[in-house]
Amino acid sequence: MLTVGNGDIALTVDVSGLQTFPRFHELVPDPYRVAGDGLAGLPEQRRRRFDADEFQIPLRTQSTWGWYETEPACPFRLVGAETLYETGRGVVPYLDRMGIQRAGDPIAPEFAEGAWFHFNPRRAHLGRLALVRPDGTGPADPSALRELRTELDLWTGCVTAEYVLDGARVRVITVADPHDHRFATRVESDLLARGWGIAWVFDDQPDDHAPFELPLAVRTTWDRRTSRHWSASRWLGTAGYGVDLTTTGSLSHDGAGVVARTSSVALEVVVILAPDDALALGERDFTAVRTAAADWWAGFWRDGAAISLERSIDRRAEELERRIVLSQYLTAVNCAGTTPPAESGLTYNTWSGKFHLEMHWWHAAQFPLWGRGHLLERSIGWYHGALAAAEATARRQGYGGARWPKQTDPSARESPSHIGVFLIWQQPHIIYLLELLRREGRAESFLRDHYPLIEATAEFMITFVEERDGSFVLPPPLIPAQESYLVDRATNTNPTFELAYWAWALRIANDWRSRLGLDPSEAWDRVARNLARPTLLADGTYAAVETPPQLVRQDHPSMLMAMGWLPDTELVDPSCMAATLDAVWDRWDLQTSWGWDYPVMAMTAARLGDLGRAVDALLLPSPKNVFLPNGHNPQLPGFLSIYLPANGGLLAAAAHLVAAVDQGAELPEGWVLTAEGFDLLPSRPDQVTTT
Repeated sequence: MLTVGNGDIALTVDVSGLQTFPRFHELVPDPYRVAGDGLAGLPEQRRRRFDADEFQIPLRTQSTWGWYETEPACPFRLVGAETLYETGRGVVPYLDRMGIQRAGDPIAPEFAEGAWFHFNPRRAHLGRLALVRPDGTGPADPSALRELRTELDLWTGCVTAEYVLDGARVRVITVADPHDHRFATRVESDLLARGWGIAWVFDDQPDDHAPFELPLAVRTTWDRRTSRHWSASRWLGTAGYGVDLTTTGSLSHDGAGVVARTSSVALEVVVILAPDDALALGERDFTAVRTAAADWWAGFWRDGAAISLERSIDRRAEELERRIVLSQYLTAVNCAGTTPPAESGLTYNTWSGKFHLEMHWWHAAQFPLWGRGHLLERSIGWYHGALAAAEATARRQGYGGARWPKQTDPSARESPSHIGVFLIWQQPHIIYLLELLRREGRAESFLRDHYPLIEATAEFMITFVEERDGSFVLPPPLIPAQESYLVDRATNTNPTFELAYWAWALRIANDWRSRLGLDPSEAWDRVARNLARPTLLADGTYAAVETPPQLVRQDHPSMLMAMGWLPDTELVDPSCMAATLDAVWDRWDLQTSWGWDYPVMAMTAARLGDLGRAVDALLLPSPKNVFLPNGHNPQLPGFLSIYLPANGGLLAAAAHLVAAVDQGAELPEGWVLTAEGFDLLPSRPDQVTTT
């Protein structure tokens, strides 16, 4: 599967160059998965090895703005998903009455309210472009296509497919407008004169219908403006959007959709999609869209940073370079929009298409590291719009500032979850991301405009901690980035990575105050200087959390993130971190890992100067570290066929390799790295010269 898009809208095509075979590419439930057990507790599924053909990638057209809600079967209130937890500051409500089941799983009645808010709103599948026969139906399956070649030109953003179908040669070119919500396609074939055409099809929404919600009400009205220009209003419940079709042929209703046909040997179709029928984008034909895309993608590749491994003699270098190049394309298409991205981007829905703020760093921190900070900056405005909701969450729980949600949507409403609501490592992310943009080079107005986000985040951070015996601790309830401790959420204290992250981010926040001519916050500084030290185990390695069980060797080795992923802090000892990396390397259950754990290991190794291990980590043979021919990193069959945090993490780790080489670290034998255009990684606040 190949995807074209611009960060705010994307369309995924099959080998036909269009979206002709949707059933062939639908997700197939993994037979190893036990219904109702969710995702985190599936040892049978997470430890087995997968074949690449198990990972189907559905054919969707999705956007940052296209969302809908179902109607609940009975009135639901968000408070019904809350549980009260005793804390050092009193009783605090958490929206934890929901597991991580998918909508089709059995859900106990007491979790119905949490489930409805968890699954709503959902990101919409907006429609599909398909090649159809004279009777309006499509070919049965891809085996109907012979002499097939389908490729994506990274330099122009075009997918070109060539094949023989029904005895005739076919050539299809599909491309996305880099600036607007528009797609264009051109088909060249003698089949067109025989009645074949290009259809725009409104599929049913693919997310499972659950017992706690009513069937989705759907309606569509078409306006035939001319024989070559039709527009539609499409409603999914109360959410509406517009579709505008223009063609060089003529349009008619046929079969499942509206079909463009011609008696010529070439046919072009342009589709515009927009929220609330806002279709005033201006006309652009196929050639104009293709030209705009070619110009934009050429600029993307010329203007950003670059890495070359072509002089390396290690046979793995070509594969690492392939992953790096394709990850740049995939993250630009899926992760560079006006909202934070979902883990599967705009390709298809996982977790109802909602975005996970703890993953925003993984998707998008690489943009400024690679000299493309403007692509990250597109989504910063969402935080300003979400600030009031985040402040309301903090107030409701008795904290100051703004508490950012883990899993959310454009509304910024927290999704109920028995894991997500207890995570805290997403809280400093906005400070980190803004600091990356500042270091890339921004005017003082940038600092003034975004300082409210820094201040609100820091205020939550200093009110979340508790002072005990002269030091500040990160108290329960919480779950660290390594989610293996979810059953211990009522006792988890002082996770190693989060302690270091709190210290670094609070000092960066004060550095921003200094740059704006404000006095440093004594409260922020006091917490940063007096945070508890991370816990060391008996063997001199870092625990994941201070409290029992201290370390479980599964899932994310998050304690490594305290050095490498995070700039150096005085809380972390390099020799202890080196021993911790050794222990992870030798004894971690990598079958339970996730795709971004390999970049974590690589970044820690690079910061320690061990570039041999850093390279090995990025290429470590593991079911969770496989990259498909299209560049995607699959994780779980039947659900998570792509995992974009791994692509963004790979690019961030590559930037760490470049930084380590610049600082004098030696690459392993057989490797030669040439790079240009990289900005420096963030440093410790006490290593920053205030200007």
